[in-house]
Amino acid sequence: MAKRYAFGDFVLDTARGTLTRDGAALAVGQRGLSLLQALLEAGGEPVAKAELMRRAWPGLVVEDSNLPVQITALRKLLGPSLPDGTEWIVTVPRLGYRLTGPAAVEDTQLAPLEHGEPDHGGRPAIAVLPFTLLGDDPAHEYLADGVTEALITTLTRFRWFSVTGRNASQVYKLRKVDSRTAGAELGVRYLLEGSVRRSAERVRISAQLVEAASGQCLWAEQHDFSGTDVFEVQDAIAMQVAGAIEPELLKSAGSQARRRGGSMSAWDLVAQGAWLFHHVSRPTHLKARELFRQAGRIDAEMTEARWWLGRVDAGLAAYGWSEDAVVDLREGHAAALEAVQLDEKHPYAHYALAIVSNYLDEFPLALRSAEKAVELSPSFALGHLVHGMAGLYSGDARGAVQSLERGLQLNRYDPQNFVWYNVLALAYLFESRADHALQRAVAALKVRPAWRPAMRTAAAANAALGRHEAAAQWLRRWTETPATSADALQPLWRCNPRWEGEMRRLLEDGRGPFT
Repeated sequence: MAKRYAFGDFVLDTARGTLTRDGAALAVGQRGLSLLQALLEAGGEPVAKAELMRRAWPGLVVEDSNLPVQITALRKLLGPSLPDGTEWIVTVPRLGYRLTGPAAVEDTQLAPLEHGEPDHGGRPAIAVLPFTLLGDDPAHEYLADGVTEALITTLTRFRWFSVTGRNASQVYKLRKVDSRTAGAELGVRYLLEGSVRRSAERVRISAQLVEAASGQCLWAEQHDFSGTDVFEVQDAIAMQVAGAIEPELLKSAGSQARRRGGSMSAWDLVAQGAWLFHHVSRPTHLKARELFRQAGRIDAEMTEARWWLGRVDAGLAAYGWSEDAVVDLREGHAAALEAVQLDEKHPYAHYALAIVSNYLDEFPLALRSAEKAVELSPSFALGHLVHGMAGLYSGDARGAVQSLERGLQLNRYDPQNFVWYNVLALAYLFESRADHALQRAVAALKVRPAWRPAMRTAAAANAALGRHEAAAQWLRRWTETPATSADALQPLWRCNPRWEGEMRRLLEDGRGPFT
């Protein structure tokens, strides 16, 4: 049974893992909370140093000097217990420490179902567990807490999945359980957990996304940051991690919906359609579109069905897989507008409107929609990427580079990054930075080795660098590789004849065929 301890102006709630003063939450780390709980449980009796070390560092061998550091931080946080300056925590010579002053205690029931219903499919839910601080300086504990809160806030902006609030998951700062238990108690399908280590002016964060029921790790990465502005570091970490795990959530939700089969809800249809969409082929795009249409018929208020329909119609037109691009883009444009009207704070809705507008040559609308998507969710990689595409298609290569680089930094593993890398390569090429263009074209070919448009870009970049033999080799590969789609660049060539002419001259200079 969890307990709530009241002493002076403070309340320690072991169920929530929080310490408050007059109802306001205080920033205190996991080890500090563990030590305070041990002292409160003793009811004013001394607690040996060995027992306190065991409670604060369970299963770890650490220097004895770490305990006084934590106790000092707690004393500073709590202040004096009496007007004469007597502290709440006093030292008991040759033994340990004890808590002065009376404390009231009551049982409090942790009710898991208050946090969320069990996840049996449908719209996915995720909880961010309290990040752990590695190291013994309690002054840095606020950094781990800040990262946890920033991640919850950032992930909430994506809107197509639900995020458990901090108060619900904070209990696991004191109470360690396995992923299956945490997922069942919080009613979520996924858990994001990790650690923070600060050394001098550098911060390293390790994070992993876990499927709660199986304990399977779906994604894990380390991120290193430098700088002294803690808030900037917290925001940067949150954006980097959220931008990376969001597509993993999307992919996992889609594969789970496909495995369930049978009678599917509107959400299951959308999730399965998203899974098919990311295979990036004509048959899977067409099948995905039918699923999105079906989901829209089942649930007329479902934003996701609308913006996915807009996105897939844009994809069919871009890759040349549409039987009537005008009709498909008209459907996609209407669906994206509906999505924005249903939920104006949904970044994906604005992304869908931006990507469709790009292929309708409505670049000002595409730019505004992309800017709104990024405004709503700064870690939304696709928002930055479509902004860069709109910039390039409208003739702004320099601005395109900045947005595209940011988007690719946030999401290095999107299944369609071969397109985004090639768009970025062309932006560099038309900025007269052929060496960067060649690097990004090769990056596109690492994602999809048979992507012919990137081969043409690599040939043009080599020609611009005076490497005519390499340019000719890339052009030979281009002619020998079967065409399975259009280059997704029609608006670029259609609306920028100067760049189209420059590309043609570079390829002719490489002494290869051009069509």
